[in-house]
Amino acid sequence: MPGDRPRTAGAAGGVAAVERALAILDAFSEQDRSLALADLAARTGYYKSTILRLSATLESRGYLTRLADRSWRLGPAASRLGAVYQAAFDMGDIVEPVLQAVVRETGETAAFHVREGNVRVSLYRVESPQRIRDHVRQGEHLPLERGAGGKVLLAFSGAKGAEFDRIRKRMIYVSLGDRIADLGGISAPVFGLGGRLAGALTVSVPLSRFDQRAVARFEPVVLSHAAALTRALGGDPAAYPKRKTASRAAA
Repeated sequence: MPGDRPRTAGAAGGVAAVERALAILDAFSEQDRSLALADLAARTGYYKSTILRLSATLESRGYLTRLADRSWRLGPAASRLGAVYQAAFDMGDIVEPVLQAVVRETGETAAFHVREGNVRVSLYRVESPQRIRDHVRQGEHLPLERGAGGKVLLAFSGAKGAEFDRIRKRMIYVSLGDRIADLGGISAPVFGLGGRLAGALTVSVPLSRFDQRAVARFEPVVLSHAAALTRALGGDPAAYPKRKTASRAAA
């Protein structure tokens, strides 16, 4: 039953009215031309009276528009904010801090790969502090059909076959020496708006350090940061499995 408690907890010290107004805007998806009052109530969990009160304010500021059938759609002010965001957007500002965090947590090289035709590109990269590591230049082209990042990009670009079905189901892939004989990798997909594939978050590890305990420790790190990147790029992180992080002591 709808109520006035947010379905997700707001930030500590947040203003309830602001959180509710933002929840109303967040209720719209790319597929929605407009939403009826009942739809907004179902998606936010708020009373209709609360939605009407907040929507009136949002309409007065141009963030919502009321249509002739009494449904609501996003207004021009929301479009303006989107344009401002796109003008200021630099993917590196989002990806590189995540890669730095992955390196801190794993001690290994982290990269963000994107597909360009029949190859993948190491678009962003943060090197491991260890002397023995994967040596690939940022911007270098790598094969799609070999390596963890390539297999993930193929799987989530629609490649067919049992191997790719397993990758799509698990949302992660581990490779052992299939691109370079003494190098392994672990990779997960990253998505943007509308569920579009944005790239692959990949950790490269020399096989001398990549035993089963290391795989168990790295998998939840890669998955959690891929989900965080997906959220930051406007995608839905709900599809990522939750796995407990193994301690370094156990590794």
